[in-house]
Amino acid sequence: MSGFDVDWLALREPVDRSSRSRSLLVEAAAWLNGKSMPTILDVGCGTGSTYRTLCPLLNRQSSWILFDYDEVLLAEAERRHTAEGIAFVAGDLNDLAKVPLDRADFVTASAFFDLCSSAFISRFVDRVVDEGAALYAALNYDGEMYWSVEHPLDAAVTEAFNTHQQKDKGFGLSAGPEAWKLLSQRLIERGSTVTTAESPWVMGGDDADLQRSFLKGVVRAVAETEVLDPEGLDEWYRFRKNAIPATGSLCRVGHQDVLALP
Repeated sequence: MSGFDVDWLALREPVDRSSRSRSLLVEAAAWLNGKSMPTILDVGCGTGSTYRTLCPLLNRQSSWILFDYDEVLLAEAERRHTAEGIAFVAGDLNDLAKVPLDRADFVTASAFFDLCSSAFISRFVDRVVDEGAALYAALNYDGEMYWSVEHPLDAAVTEAFNTHQQKDKGFGLSAGPEAWKLLSQRLIERGSTVTTAESPWVMGGDDADLQRSFLKGVVRAVAETEVLDPEGLDEWYRFRKNAIPATGSLCRVGHQDVLALP
């Protein structure tokens, strides 16, 4: 799994934080606050965004395990967070036997499961449920992209991007936009109490840098599918970039949050 760096994660963090479903965050915090010294495992932790989001809502001491494959991101997380009660662990999520799920009361993952195959999602859920842990999976891309200033190629670009999202991202052929549904269904099948809520990114003029970076990623992915004419895609990209400062174009990218309690 690759393609994420410190700068990109820092750029997206404010929108990630404001986009998360507040009701699910509050419910997750309430569950944790009812536990004595819970252990929270954040898989694919990046630089610790979920830790920074969830911790202020907790009213009792907890311990955290921040787990990531990327040692550069993990080192940045450790640089930013030196409090007691945090362990930083590098490892490969493909080897679930070595992921410390047996130590966790509560597992978190953000912008992660849409990168995973349906088979991986099923295996992951089975491990979480078998350990009796709760799961909070935020910001799963759901396949929807809209712009307040329209372009004729918007639907075709979104469709091609969603096709690219189903390629192998390191965990087998990705479930992409269907991941949150598969995750919820498997958790229900295993007896968890599941709540879902929309958590869309809504990027406006104040998020111009994020919009531009997001557009670059979309165009790069769509170009790899070779579905659209390169000249048409380039024209769409220029139109989209120019629309940000000229009109304050809003961009909405659909996400879904999933909370599963034992």
